[in-house]
Amino acid sequence: MDTKDLGFDTINLGHGSGGLMTRDLLDKIIFKTFNNPFINQKHDGAIVKFDGEIAISTDSFVISPIFFKGGNIGEIAVNGTVNDVAMCGAIPKYLSLAFIVEEGLKIDEFIEIVKSVKSAADKSGVKIITGDTKVVERGKGDKIFINTTGLGQVHPKANISTENIKVGDKIIVSGYIAQHGMAIMSQREGLEFESTIVSDTTNVNFLVNDLLDAFGDKIHLFRDPTRGGLASVLSEIASDINRGITITENDLPLEKQVAAACEILGLDPLYVANEGVFITIVEADIADAVVKLMQNDEKGINSTCVGEVTNEHPAKVVMTSSIGGKRIVSPLIGEQLPRIC
Repeated sequence: MDTKDLGFDTINLGHGSGGLMTRDLLDKIIFKTFNNPFINQKHDGAIVKFDGEIAISTDSFVISPIFFKGGNIGEIAVNGTVNDVAMCGAIPKYLSLAFIVEEGLKIDEFIEIVKSVKSAADKSGVKIITGDTKVVERGKGDKIFINTTGLGQVHPKANISTENIKVGDKIIVSGYIAQHGMAIMSQREGLEFESTIVSDTTNVNFLVNDLLDAFGDKIHLFRDPTRGGLASVLSEIASDINRGITITENDLPLEKQVAAACEILGLDPLYVANEGVFITIVEADIADAVVKLMQNDEKGINSTCVGEVTNEHPAKVVMTSSIGGKRIVSPLIGEQLPRIC
């Protein structure tokens, strides 16, 4: 797509007016990029068919910077919602897509984001079927915000609920933690340091589907530790089930460069955001087989069992440190890394 053919190089308020400039933006960029029978109706909604139960998830993405090492806001908008639907034990099929664009955003940046949305959707096997575009005055946004809503059909073998979790269940993490948050932090003004850390943003829905195919209702829970990191998600689960969770620091999957960056900046990787990692809580007798299956997939190659559910210390997460001590892992209080997803 050649921006010279568009006749404009930045988004302005006229593109949100609902008139000819809006239609020009939609026709030349949005409809052209997401060309499919649903969105080609150019309607405010879409009609789709499902058999059985469906899962729905909606999310809004407000990231700064909008481009970062390993991705951009467009990819995260798709991957984040696709993964949220998958965490329900469902197979994502459709997404709605809404842009809130700040006046002055460069058109080539907007096009790059739109193309990234399309690429991420294709990789996830989902279609963009409806959406919306609004433009706000300069200074009243942060370049671009994106909202996505995902729909998917619940896997026939899925029975995902905290109510199913029992003492002895094992906790498995699918990959290196803290990658995304540290990729963002490395580019923040005043905090940039030399590194090759990239965001872990990716879709995990196909791996989740394979796990459900193989193990069905012996998988009790999926969760993705985005904002608040692994510590906050595990703390929420422990509180919800009123049982204890134990984890071992030496078992946590943490890439050396990320660990070093966290140490330099005084950050605990347990509280740093992730975008392509999930946890699953499974029955103890399948834990080894689950890890083996996950490690045979590129999205779970660094997966490992990090802990288990216990009757001890109800509603609390306790970690055994690398030197053998124990400490309570509390949920995140306040905001550690703002605007990371």
